[in-house]
Amino acid sequence: MRIAPLVRTLLLLPVVACGGTESDYPPGAQGAAGEPEIVRGGADEGSRDANPASADREVLVVFLGTSLTEGLGLANPATEAWPSRIGELADGAGIQVRVVNAGLSGETSAGALRRVDWLMRDPPALLVIETGANDGLRALPLAQMEANLDSILARVRRSAPETRVAIVQMEAPPNLGAPYTEGFRAVYPRVAERWGATLVPFPLDGIAGVPTLNQDDGTHPTAEGHRRMAENAWPVLKTLLREL
Repeated sequence: MRIAPLVRTLLLLPVVACGGTESDYPPGAQGAAGEPEIVRGGADEGSRDANPASADREVLVVFLGTSLTEGLGLANPATEAWPSRIGELADGAGIQVRVVNAGLSGETSAGALRRVDWLMRDPPALLVIETGANDGLRALPLAQMEANLDSILARVRRSAPETRVAIVQMEAPPNLGAPYTEGFRAVYPRVAERWGATLVPFPLDGIAGVPTLNQDDGTHPTAEGHRRMAENAWPVLKTLLREL
């Protein structure tokens, strides 16, 4: 993985996950009917329909996240956002997955906590949690963000103990000062270790602050940026998916 200098990597983080405000949405993410967006990876739809046994071997992966996961601003988030790119990479590795994109623009860790029970009604084999960037944007208390992450993991463990969990490392805006940004960064590995979850490296490494990889707003990745986000996260997620 390419490692960019920290200052360049964090350049656009003050607004990286914004794009809408958190609201009392019906639980779930964006779809034509208010449902999470479902993207299939692995074999093509025709072969899957013709072979029900193949569908039974699919690994259900749910991405709970913010606008970074939702694919805000992309022409076709269902195929261009990084969760769908993970589906493509899984396909290329011979791993059959069914990806559910439950990204929601503007959401904080508190919003993710409010939605997780609804998303776990059909327990996935793997839950990927991308949250916290909007907490950092709003300089919300780190203790509360950590408590929200703990509560999310506790609910998942209680409702679906077999579900594997991956927590995506996020970063706080550098203008909030070293104590906040360092404390923010430390929350993710601490929570992951406490709950036996897998930590996914910061997916915007080499993307944040690069104009050609971000949309005109300078904050949300382009389709190419999302492809690189998936490549950043893939080594860790591939290991989890192979185990599943």
